[in-house]
Amino acid sequence: MEKLEDSPPRRSREQLEAWVAEFEQEQHCIAGSISVAPQEDAATEDTGLVLLRLRTTSASVIIKPRGYDDPYWELILTEQSEDLTMSVHDIASLAAEYSVASNLCAFLQWKSLDWDRQSGQRAG
Repeated sequence: MEKLEDSPPRRSREQLEAWVAEFEQEQHCIAGSISVAPQEDAATEDTGLVLLRLRTTSASVIIKPRGYDDPYWELILTEQSEDLTMSVHDIASLAAEYSVASNLCAFLQWKSLDWDRQSGQRAG
């Protein structure tokens, strides 16, 4: 498979959706919604963009591989269009949602590393 500079590691959308479903089954409280974005690179391959829409704010968390052939994942916190005024309970809820986003990112990274090892694409 030819490496494309604008493409992160290729995990099929179906594979990512299965991993997200597995994560959701293992978690007890996910306030927002998680989805795998239908995004393609220059070769029309799935790029592995996972979205966590937060319940307590209109902002979202984007979870994605860092780059092509990189098994590590990262989080992007989207901007809020205006300042937020929140109660202490809302802040705690937002913190819990960010914790879920962090756990999902770690889970996807672990699944990617495990998939790479099992497929022979990455040693160790």
